[in-house]
Amino acid sequence: MGDLKFSRLFLVVTFLVFLGVCRVSVAASAVQQKKNTYIVHVAKSQMPASFDDHTRWYDSSLKSVSESAEMLYTYNNAIHGFATRLTAQEAKSLQDQPGILYVLPEVKYELHTTRTPSFLGLQQSANLFPESDSEGDVIVAVLDTGVWPESKSFDDTGMGPVPASWKGACETGTNFTSNHCNKKLIGARYFSTGYEATLGPIDVTKESKSPRDDDGHGTHTSTTAAGAIVGGASLFGYASGSARGMAYRARVAVYKVCWIGGCFSSDILAAIDRAIEDSVNVLSLSLGGGTADYYRDSVAIGAFSAMEKGIFVSCSAGNAGPSAYTLSNLAPWITTVGAGTLDRDFPAYVSLGNGKNFSGVSLYKGDSLPAKLLPFVYAGNASNSTNGNLCMTGTLIPEKVKGKIVLCDRGINPRVQKGAVVKGAGGAGMVLANTAANGEELVADAHLLPASTVGQKSGDAIRDYVLSDANPTATILFEGTKVGIEPSPVVAAFSSRGPNAITPEILKPDLIAPGVNIIAGWTGAVGPTGLAEDPRRVEFNIISGTSMSCPHVSGLAAFVKGAHPDWSPAAIRSALMTTAYTAYKNGGEKLIDVSTGKASTPYDHGAGHVDPVAALNPGLVYDLTTDDYLNFLCALNYTSLQIQGVARRNYSCDAGKTYSIGDFNYPSFSVSLQTQVIGGGGGSRSGGGSKSVVKYTRTLTNVGGGSGGSTYKVSISTTSPAVKITVEPDTLTFTKAYEKKSYTVTFSATSMPSNTNEFGRIEWSDGKHVVGSPVVISWI
Repeated sequence: MGDLKFSRLFLVVTFLVFLGVCRVSVAASAVQQKKNTYIVHVAKSQMPASFDDHTRWYDSSLKSVSESAEMLYTYNNAIHGFATRLTAQEAKSLQDQPGILYVLPEVKYELHTTRTPSFLGLQQSANLFPESDSEGDVIVAVLDTGVWPESKSFDDTGMGPVPASWKGACETGTNFTSNHCNKKLIGARYFSTGYEATLGPIDVTKESKSPRDDDGHGTHTSTTAAGAIVGGASLFGYASGSARGMAYRARVAVYKVCWIGGCFSSDILAAIDRAIEDSVNVLSLSLGGGTADYYRDSVAIGAFSAMEKGIFVSCSAGNAGPSAYTLSNLAPWITTVGAGTLDRDFPAYVSLGNGKNFSGVSLYKGDSLPAKLLPFVYAGNASNSTNGNLCMTGTLIPEKVKGKIVLCDRGINPRVQKGAVVKGAGGAGMVLANTAANGEELVADAHLLPASTVGQKSGDAIRDYVLSDANPTATILFEGTKVGIEPSPVVAAFSSRGPNAITPEILKPDLIAPGVNIIAGWTGAVGPTGLAEDPRRVEFNIISGTSMSCPHVSGLAAFVKGAHPDWSPAAIRSALMTTAYTAYKNGGEKLIDVSTGKASTPYDHGAGHVDPVAALNPGLVYDLTTDDYLNFLCALNYTSLQIQGVARRNYSCDAGKTYSIGDFNYPSFSVSLQTQVIGGGGGSRSGGGSKSVVKYTRTLTNVGGGSGGSTYKVSISTTSPAVKITVEPDTLTFTKAYEKKSYTVTFSATSMPSNTNEFGRIEWSDGKHVVGSPVVISWI
């Protein structure tokens, strides 16, 4: 009997183990069979002679590993290759096929989400900016969430014919026809194949499967870059005046690549591919997807192809500041843009029952609070949730907040959503307090109820009051729009910072531009908060982010391109960088970083804050060619395969040549010094003991005219006497336009602690022009 029981038990256990193994096997099989999107880079030159068309070759290679796989896109300009859906094993098998360079998994990108022309000096005398037919020939391509074509910023009144170079189209789709384009908005396309392959069909009841912008972000960025002049623009009366893009005579072409679920690299690459074919002049991308080596970064690879075609590429630096190493879009052929503030504010004062007042900001417009002090409560004490202080959905107890002003802490959920949560629970108003992560940075929002955002110090003081007073009370007073705020600009706390995590020898960001509380065109599909419960509709909105600073530079690049049609993308970037300012024009003090309250550094502001008036006439530029970029990749010790992945060509570095990043003709300097002798990498280097020496070479091109000649003399400044910078020669004389002259910079230092940074500046001036370059010296 005992043996029978044991036998039955053994059979049951064996059966259960068998079931477990089956389940594990099925689960493992499911993982192996799961398909993901891959971008396949192909060596087009290796197409077998048996094929007469590269697309057929791509399809044949694909079918050799998967009979069911289909190409989502084929790419001809941004890269050579295609996008497809494969299992991990199929992707590995495809990688082994002849002519296949890389099979890279798709990356999801996220958006880096008036007064500006006046602040930048673009409202000066017309004599400074003569009417230019060339600017009307410049086409700015914006890759974003689409466009709201009814915006007045796309009015084409007075514009000439569409440039003959334009090869694009106005695609039709949900709520969008070809009639929505005109001589201002000359093109509109949408790219959703990669998105839908991953997340399923687009729900047209929630967003338009067309170039139409249901989000607002794309309309804001495109009108910031090149919107027409619109008088009487404002958001609920805030920031009232004329709104205009940086290059208001330029044409706009919109490429919708971002949807409710994000922006996918296969769609972004397809849009870049098409924009190149459409013959745009500027590419603007206010999005990012982390960092990767250049040969694995779809935006960097697409941007390289655009650069080769003479297209200026501008990208947002990211909103992950103020921490170090948080930058996106680091390739040296991309202009990487951080964010600063304007000289405009929207004050909203918090007045407490103890008689103290604190300054905040708000864009609220609606019913005022009663003309008396109201009961005041801290959200953390009006919630049963451990994170109740954050005013997240469903965390507030209505009985404890009804009719009161609620103090919420910033973090996790959107700022405007916190206000909606307070309003939904019956609160009368909200004070939103910054925490250490945001410091004293004040970003205004069009809240759904009376609300003010205050800095960390004020927030701490207000919180102490509301927690210690037996009967705390408060009110909020709204003061409208104030201009002439000083100091301005300051570097925004959210703006991502260097050093460059991929190539430390290339200083990023390149420069900063206005990115805080920026007014521009908006969609008619959602309210200014973007919340579903916001019924308000506006023509213009005020939002913040490096998403806003990027199109400022994109538009200014178009502005410079219109004045100098023959300039390369590198020359235009150099003009914007070397004329940027790092000190306030009214007193000479260094630009401030709002996150610290102290002077900002080149890791925060790059070359400085953009100055478009000076950029039109920079005097000298640091130019770069495709060959210079290829030599840069050689200096990184890229293999021929990796270079081909970026540059779409067979290219081998010369084994007999010494390549140096230090000789890469970039308009800024980032130098690593160390006590030991090392070879390769960042420039010619010598040293030993307690001293290190590095030499960099640069070449300047005269674009300031050649009649009569001009002589530039160098000036050098550093933040530490332990750092020595010498320039040879210290004088450069130019006698004709586009003449080139080279110089060598020697960096040396003694007695610097490890893992520290020092900063400096090298400036060339002929008395009329100042050509400035930031310097970062790291002791490692």
